[in-house]
Amino acid sequence: MSAVHPTVVIGAGIVGVSSAIWLRRSGVEVTLVDRGAPGQGTSYGNAGVIANCSMVPVTSPGLALKGPKLALDPNFPLFVRWSYLPKMLPWLVMYLGNANDADTRRIARGLTDIVGDGVEQHHALSDRTRAAQWVTDSDYTFGYADRAAFEADSYVWGLRRDAGFDPEVLEGVEVRDYEPNLGSQVQCLAVMRDHGHIRDPGGYVAALAEEFQSLGGNWRQADVKDFRFEGDKVVAIETTDGPIHCSDVVLATGVWSKSLMKRLGLTIPIESERGYHIVFEGAEGGPSMPIMVASGKFVATPMEAGLRCAGVVEFGGLEAGPSRAPFALLRKQIAQAFPNLKAAKEVEWQGHRPAPSDSLPLIGQVGQTGVYVGFGHHHIGLTGGPKTGRLLAQMMTGQTPNMDMSPYDPARFAG
Repeated sequence: MSAVHPTVVIGAGIVGVSSAIWLRRSGVEVTLVDRGAPGQGTSYGNAGVIANCSMVPVTSPGLALKGPKLALDPNFPLFVRWSYLPKMLPWLVMYLGNANDADTRRIARGLTDIVGDGVEQHHALSDRTRAAQWVTDSDYTFGYADRAAFEADSYVWGLRRDAGFDPEVLEGVEVRDYEPNLGSQVQCLAVMRDHGHIRDPGGYVAALAEEFQSLGGNWRQADVKDFRFEGDKVVAIETTDGPIHCSDVVLATGVWSKSLMKRLGLTIPIESERGYHIVFEGAEGGPSMPIMVASGKFVATPMEAGLRCAGVVEFGGLEAGPSRAPFALLRKQIAQAFPNLKAAKEVEWQGHRPAPSDSLPLIGQVGQTGVYVGFGHHHIGLTGGPKTGRLLAQMMTGQTPNMDMSPYDPARFAG
């Protein structure tokens, strides 16, 4: 491929940058394009965990019955902007339609192939690069009120065990020995060894983008508006900075990919699952490694800037600004879990997780258009981003991935 007609990667989050690096490592001429700086969108705001075991979808059996009650519970971290509900109702019906055992197991198998070796994939991507400093091998721990609360989660843990993820369960004094800063309401821990976390997700992706450029990759900051086709084959993308001619394209812009997918004849049932985090800068009294506090459905991760606490699910679309109630609930839950937490400053953030109706990412070529997609990773974007990029690079360079790619085929939404 010549420099005149390169491969264009749209989106400089973890999926796009990973794709760009793996393509460059295969000798492909690549131009990376994003309207913002690398790593400053959804990839910036995640909990930072490389969560190999996070392969169970939110849509587990019973959600359709429990969901409305949870959305009305002011102490449960699920929020809905009710004025937006009519617009998202078709997606919601499809989403809840997967909340059964057969579909949950099918989705879990698909997610396992994307995230199950996440730590290994991050190392393959970043080792011996300027981004390696941000990758830390660690445990990933789930905190429960007691053994009964852990056992009430037995369906999820059964699926994890089936996928090879068996926790070490700690109780009583072992909990305080493991993490002395936890509050008294956490009396049981399920510890997953051999996981990891990123100490600055935004900085990590930015460093990977610098690595891409050092490999000879081209960077353009522009907003992509459209594709240009000759016949059914893409030949250029239209941007606010003019057209960029190309031989093929990777579309990796998360939930914002929906509008460009319509140009390809596909209406993707995907919604923004709005997420929130608070960074407690210079924090003391927090955990020493990532902990998912099950009662509050948030993850507390020690990072370079301090302690990042990320969680909350809010459905309300892409246009509305942050709500105050999620931050208030998150602070309440953090105070209960870590009563001795102190910080010099608190910084709030709200962003958009891309949630397809079937909880599986879209990975692969759209027909024979030359447009490849990598988006829709819901909660597992950071963990699965490096492997997704590697898989796309393999497909685009004539290699055959050594796994079944059919669960992620964008054509599943055709017709």
